[in-house]
Amino acid sequence: MNIPVDFAWLEATGLAAVRLTTFLVIAPPFSYRAIPARVKAMLGIGLALAVSGAVAPGYEPLDTGGFLLALTAQAIIGALLGFFVLVCFSAIQAAGSLIDVFGGFQLAQAFDPQMLVNGAQFTRLFQMTALALLFASSGYQLILAGLVRSFDAVPVDGMVGLADPASALITAVSQMFLAAVQIAGPLLLVLFLADVGLGLITRVAPALNAFAMGFPVKILLTLILAGAVMITLPSLVGALAEDAFRMLRGVAP
Repeated sequence: MNIPVDFAWLEATGLAAVRLTTFLVIAPPFSYRAIPARVKAMLGIGLALAVSGAVAPGYEPLDTGGFLLALTAQAIIGALLGFFVLVCFSAIQAAGSLIDVFGGFQLAQAFDPQMLVNGAQFTRLFQMTALALLFASSGYQLILAGLVRSFDAVPVDGMVGLADPASALITAVSQMFLAAVQIAGPLLLVLFLADVGLGLITRVAPALNAFAMGFPVKILLTLILAGAVMITLPSLVGALAEDAFRMLRGVAP
């Protein structure tokens, strides 16, 4: 029995699976540790089979050394794209960390091994909420669509230029810090004014223990205003998913 095997299709699909699986291990929401690694690998292979019709045409089989080099290149590209998405969505985690610091919750800091987040209550709450919103909405589909579009810019036998990822990474990190300040900025301003007000009360009426009053007042203000921030999180997650899609689609060889 003669079973023909298309080695070009098989190699191209395998290279695409390496890029997709590496991306899924690093990029949110798929990087959540509660999702088994076996499921991520199966999802990467399934997506590679789905895009094989687009990546296989025009692919020429490589020798052993060239194929191993291409495997390494695809793992680097997948990790780079996943890190871009991770930085993009780190804005929500950074905003929660700012709220914890200014609200006095930082003393309860702990490490969450499932989400790989080291923070206090609002850091983990914002990260968990963003993760749930990505799965509940079409955000994860938008991220996967951007990942599939990356094969048009960088084929499975290609490599990303060093200058473009470096500039994109600088832009992504700067936008992450800007988005974190924009998300938590109004609440931080109110908490700062509360500290100023308590300091003035201490100067005017030293008999009042403003230091003891500060903790419950700031906690109350943080809980009230954080509720308003939580209301805006769905639109923020949608905007970040669109930014991640544009970032993945804009990768150039």
